[in-house]
Amino acid sequence: MHTPASRLAQVIDRFDQVEARLGAASDSSEIVKLSKEHAELRPVAEKAKALRAARTELDELAEMMESGDAEMADLAREEFYELKETLPALELEMSLALLPKDKDDAANALIEIRAGTGGDEAALFAGDLYRMYERYAQLQGWSWELASASEGEHGGYKEVIASISGNGVFGRLKFESGVHRVQRVPATESQGRIHTSAATVAIMPQPEDIDIELNMSEIRVDTMRASGAGGQHVNKTDSAVRMTHLPTGIAVVCQEKSQHQNRAKAIELLKAKLYDMQREAANAERAAERKGQIGSGDRSERIRTYNYPQGRVSDHRINLTLYKLDDIVAGDGLDEVVSALIAEDQAARLAALED
Repeated sequence: MHTPASRLAQVIDRFDQVEARLGAASDSSEIVKLSKEHAELRPVAEKAKALRAARTELDELAEMMESGDAEMADLAREEFYELKETLPALELEMSLALLPKDKDDAANALIEIRAGTGGDEAALFAGDLYRMYERYAQLQGWSWELASASEGEHGGYKEVIASISGNGVFGRLKFESGVHRVQRVPATESQGRIHTSAATVAIMPQPEDIDIELNMSEIRVDTMRASGAGGQHVNKTDSAVRMTHLPTGIAVVCQEKSQHQNRAKAIELLKAKLYDMQREAANAERAAERKGQIGSGDRSERIRTYNYPQGRVSDHRINLTLYKLDDIVAGDGLDEVVSALIAEDQAARLAALED
């Protein structure tokens, strides 16, 4: 896509204005706001300047090729064609930088993994997914905190929620939401038969300023004894907290040692889930208008299969198959899948803009 010169000028001018205002600002809240916009605009403005400079240089070289000096024209011709080869990549980078942003892409996120069909094996698979994402978060330099967990009888998790904090967490992980399916011989299978089990992953944005007011009269709070791994503390006090938002039926459980901490954390989780519910409803309204989006966006959609006998992972939305199952499940190879999904989404949105 060719970005008009007027659009490049607009981006550069806006960045210069923000930079000037930031230098003169004294109010702390304004400084924070301008700093955030400055950080978001800088890479876009740098790309705009690089593209504008390349276009200008290309025009100058074209003029030199028409000059009467044969030696000068030959040198200019060589540089002209070299630069012309690099221009499409600069144009693409600029187009991608100008794509409309999802306002939650920069947000932290909650990850919720639930065992689906498959009993004990599904819980074990949910545990494998939990460790895969935890390792991936570590490799990205993000911080990971377990928020609540209901463990499976033979290991893994029936349900587990973790909070992930860092730069651009939600934007990187949002395409992981959906049904993940595993095909393998469970440890409990004596006949060596391959079983198919599933777990559901939900990635929910957790922006710092969630604009949701909770009416505590609409929330039921239950305290209970913590369960699962917890050493001597477990079952001695009613420290675990379950909060249920009565109008929606959304419930969260936190079971750390301190009931006070659990209440605070449960309110955070509840706000994030309600925000996610609003976001999903808005997305569903827009889904019919979006062309070529990655999958249906429905969390009940089967998005990926992990086939252990063949050592392959297949993402069904973009027809991607990689024979790197061990690497991917270990978390080290997951970025190849994540990057492919993001690239496909960007290509689909560029195509929609051209249409």
